[in-house]
Amino acid sequence: MKFLIVGLGNPGSKYESTRHNIGFKALDYIAKQSSAFFISEKHGEVSSFNYRGKTIFLLKPNTFMNLSGTAVRYWLIKLKIDIKNLLVLTDDLNLSLGSIRMKKHGSDGGHNGLKDICQVLATNQYPRLRIGIGNSFTKGKQIDYVLGDWTAENEIIINQKLVKIKEMVLSFCFSGIENTMNTFNNT
Repeated sequence: MKFLIVGLGNPGSKYESTRHNIGFKALDYIAKQSSAFFISEKHGEVSSFNYRGKTIFLLKPNTFMNLSGTAVRYWLIKLKIDIKNLLVLTDDLNLSLGSIRMKKHGSDGGHNGLKDICQVLATNQYPRLRIGIGNSFTKGKQIDYVLGDWTAENEIIINQKLVKIKEMVLSFCFSGIENTMNTFNNT
C-alpha cells in the first residue's frame, strides 16, 4: 500500500525558516530520520521510504503554497494513490504554538494552500495534519507573521514537536486515521 504525505510550504531559501514552511520542515525531519533523501521532480521535491510494508512518499511542492493543488493532484495520479491515503501537513494559525491535530477532512480554514488543494481535487475530503504556529500578531499583520522566521524560543518548541509529527504520520500510514486521531489528538 502507498501513501502520499504532502508538506505545505514555499520553495526557496528565502522561506526556509518561516512559520508557513512547517510542512517542509516536518518532511525534512521525517526523511532524515528514515534515511531518505529528496530529489527534484516535476512539481516538487519527492522522497520515499518503506515502513512496515508500506511505501511512503513525501512531497514538498515547488508550486508555492497557494498553488499546491496542482502538485498534489499530479502526484496522486502519477503514483496511483487513493485520496484516503493522502495526508497534508500544514501550518495553522488557529492552534496554539506546537499544538498538533489530525483531521479526516474539513474546510480550508482560510489557508490558501488547503483552499487550492480543495479546488483542484474538487473535494475537501482528505486528511490533514494541522500544526499550530500560534497567532501572536497585530491586526493586519497575518502575512508578515506566517512569512516571518521563528523566534529562537519558538523554534525550540517546534523542533521538539517534530518527533510527535513523525509518529503521527507513521501511525496514519500503519494504523489508520481513526486510531491515530484517538491516540494523538488529545496528547
